[in-house]
Amino acid sequence: QVQLVESGGGLVQAGGSLRLSCAASGRTSGVYAMSWFRHAPGKEREFVAAITWNTGNRYYTASVKGRFTISRDYAENTVYLPMNSLKPEDTAVYFCATASFGRGSVFRLDTYNYWGQGTQVTVSS
Repeated sequence: QVQLVESGGGLVQAGGSLRLSCAASGRTSGVYAMSWFRHAPGKEREFVAAITWNTGNRYYTASVKGRFTISRDYAENTVYLPMNSLKPEDTAVYFCATASFGRGSVFRLDTYNYWGQGTQVTVSS
C-alpha cells in the first residue's frame, strides 16, 4: 500500500502561481511513476504531468507545458508541481497518483493504482 497526501491548492488570480506537493508513504519501493491528474466540473479526469521515480523522466499534457514543472525529492518521497501563469481553465481538483512497475503508460488513468484525496485549485479571471 502507498499513501498519498496532497497539499498546496488554493485560490489565485489568473497569471498567479501555486505549488502543489504530494507526499508518499508506505511501500514506495515499487513506484515507477508519480503523476498529477485533474478533474474539472463537467469534464473527465485528465492527465497533467508525470515523473518516473528512478530516472526522472518528465511528461506533460500540452496545455501546461512551459507553465508547470514536475519534480521529485527522492529523500522525502515527495513530488512537487509548481504551477505558473495559471489560467481559469486550470481550475480543477488536482490528484496525485502513483503507478507500480509494469502497469502501462504514464498517460493513462488506469495505469495508476494509488490516488491521493485531491486538492482544489481555483483560478479566478
